[in-house]
Amino acid sequence: MLIKPEMVLIDVDGTLVDSVPDLAFCVDEMMKQLGMPMHGEAKVREWVGNGVERLTRRALIGQLEGEPDEALFKKAYPIYLDLYAKNTSQRSELYPGVIEGLDYLQSVGYKLGCVTNKAAQFTLPLLKDLGIFDRFEIVVSGDTLAKKKPDPMPLLHVAEHFGVAPAKAMMLGDSVSDVKAARAAGFQIVCMSYGYNHGVDIRDAKPDAVLDSMAELQSLLEMTQNQGVA
Repeated sequence: MLIKPEMVLIDVDGTLVDSVPDLAFCVDEMMKQLGMPMHGEAKVREWVGNGVERLTRRALIGQLEGEPDEALFKKAYPIYLDLYAKNTSQRSELYPGVIEGLDYLQSVGYKLGCVTNKAAQFTLPLLKDLGIFDRFEIVVSGDTLAKKKPDPMPLLHVAEHFGVAPAKAMMLGDSVSDVKAARAAGFQIVCMSYGYNHGVDIRDAKPDAVLDSMAELQSLLEMTQNQGVA
């Protein structure tokens, strides 16, 4: 059952922005500088979604789970940060339907916030470079608060900012981390089918709805009534 929300919070990577081309470029450049084998975009696409530190660790071991040698990580991470600072939005693009979805949400007066695990030093330039920063009244990055998704803290922080009850709030994301954060916060959760969920179908996480494009938000939200629909 979906209830018409008063506030919609939106994730960045895998929801608004396909940032993998930049992330993968930086991974491969880092690996090259370290004298290690490059991975390519397809592998990186399965590793993203938990911040660039986690991505760096995964790249060093070539898999989703596990930890690299800490000395190697301490050498590699500054290289990655420097590369990504210069390549935050060189190859990244908004997904089709994002502008239409944001236009609709703004036209009917939804309170809009952005909640991402990406650090502020990368989030803010990315949103500005892609022309959507001003769409959001508040942006909460991965290092804004003491905790990040899947902890509910960032979502509850924005709900408090807007004075909206969690039951009347909706999170729009793409990963199991978004689903867990929303459930823990008492938010409704709608996920995009195309995002980054480590190669697993997001439907397995049982969000309240799954969309193929943010342009579908209008029909989804217009079907909801204050009393909710099945």
